[in-house]
Amino acid sequence: MIIPFDRAVPDDFFWLNQPDFRFEQGILSFSTSGGTDFWQRTHYGFSRDDGHAMLTSLSSNFTMSVKTSFEYKTQFDQCGLLLRIDALNWIKVGTEKEDSETNRLGSVVTNLGYSDWATSDIGSSIGEIWYKVKSTENDFIISSSLDGVVWTQMRIAHLHSRQRPINAGIYACSPKEGGFSVEFSELDIETETAD
Repeated sequence: MIIPFDRAVPDDFFWLNQPDFRFEQGILSFSTSGGTDFWQRTHYGFSRDDGHAMLTSLSSNFTMSVKTSFEYKTQFDQCGLLLRIDALNWIKVGTEKEDSETNRLGSVVTNLGYSDWATSDIGSSIGEIWYKVKSTENDFIISSSLDGVVWTQMRIAHLHSRQRPINAGIYACSPKEGGFSVEFSELDIETETAD
């Protein structure tokens, strides 16, 4: 089911660290605040849980996908999909600005308060990517696409926490300066129904 982005936050969605945002012609757009991120401890030592995210609670298995359109401003600007149990257990999939030539397409899986980061380098000229996550209980298949048709698997991941529901949706953040503008559209959520 495509989630309508028209004039208001869709039913059953809520903001985590709400930015100034707008809905127009099926597109959700906003600019990030500076000093925002989702990360827990590993390698860098810091814990951050103040990125912007619009989420909905999902109790059954699901497939979620979204189209992101972006023009990065500052190193580490990022956007994509977020799956969240709590501040210490979550997954984000997206692309992060590195430098004038390279962005990092990747995913972060955070279990029990420690984040990992699996990445591959892509060209900095790419400004539009689709992301998809399919859940089976606490296992997740993460994919991306440059056209919304042909998908490439990025990884299979697991969240250790068994808590339900999982809050899932879109996110963006700017660990350095704010003002990164992002657009989300074609947010699609398919849930499994009990037999």
